[in-house]
Amino acid sequence: MSNLINPVNLDNNATTRPLLEVVDAVGRALREEWGNPSSVHRVGIAARRIVELARESIAMLVGAQPRELIFTSGGTEGANIALRGSLAHAIASDARRRVLVTSRFEHSAVRETAESLERSGVAEVIWLEGCSFGVPSFDALSALLAARASEVALVSLMWANNETGVVTPIAEYGALCRSHGVRFHSDATQWVGKMHTDLASMQVDLMSFAAHKLHGPKGVGALYVRRGVHLSPMQSGGPQERDRRGGTENVPGIAGFGVAAEFARKWIERGEIDRLAALRDGFERAICEATGARAHGSSGVRLWNTSNIAFARLEAEAILLLLSERGVYASAGAACSSGSLDPSPVLLAMGVSPEEAHGSIRFSLSRETSSLELDRAVAVIVDSILKLRRSSSAALA
Repeated sequence: MSNLINPVNLDNNATTRPLLEVVDAVGRALREEWGNPSSVHRVGIAARRIVELARESIAMLVGAQPRELIFTSGGTEGANIALRGSLAHAIASDARRRVLVTSRFEHSAVRETAESLERSGVAEVIWLEGCSFGVPSFDALSALLAARASEVALVSLMWANNETGVVTPIAEYGALCRSHGVRFHSDATQWVGKMHTDLASMQVDLMSFAAHKLHGPKGVGALYVRRGVHLSPMQSGGPQERDRRGGTENVPGIAGFGVAAEFARKWIERGEIDRLAALRDGFERAICEATGARAHGSSGVRLWNTSNIAFARLEAEAILLLLSERGVYASAGAACSSGSLDPSPVLLAMGVSPEEAHGSIRFSLSRETSSLELDRAVAVIVDSILKLRRSSSAALA
């Protein structure tokens, strides 16, 4: 069953393969546009031009104005700036406004930042309850804001879950927050580049995302900051990015990000999302029918590319090792915590038992994934699961 010659990557929520055009743009910037974009001589001006052209391309992808985007090192830094910067600014203006509202379904970039702010006494964190498929309760948020809006510095809810693909209707939550005069941030790291985004038509104040999730380079991301929204800077030492994120810009990474954004925007416009969603559904159905497994979050609205499947009485580590040997790459929950033997906090927050969470595998497609690759992967996955179950049964006999 080995497919190591032509492996199938189904771990695209962890990272996507950079487009060749992106690699070329990064290389060209390293070779030719190597100047400091803050310098006023010719090579610095050339570098600045690359940065601003990329900013325009990314702004077009998300429906924002270029001046509303600041470059970061990725989604984690963007989320930290949004949370910490919003809290610091709010508390400086009104010491009572120190409540941060989020959920246990968030990526660790938000979840662990909230926990850190809570431990240090900077913020009071309110964790919204949610439904069984992983969407925070709109009614709970509505009731909370009706009672305590004047104390809330920020509400932060992710757009598409990185582990299950479950989509939160961000437009509705943003409108609710705006109606109460409360700032709203969304971690859109898994959404941007996969789905149409038009921030100009939404009531979202802050949105963080990363290049490497949309076939761009690692180490670069962006934070959307709606015009008029003020943040306290999280680091000192430079006026770059409108005094919000000091330090010389990563020109090669930004150049690649701009190219990746342009290709993502054109791909979305071609309307291939339904075709890939159908491929994901068929892939998931074939595995579940053959193995008796079940998919997490399938009763909710999900991103087209993500399937998180629970294989009862098996350990994710054993499944992933066998799949990797056979040329199929997947993960157990978030890639940044895949080395942990603990069950996913996101799945536990959804009410999944620890035993089932331990045997859950995330498969995630990219826009380059083909039906032939998925057919090959299904055969490998089903055979591997059945083999592990036979081995488990023999060990217990």
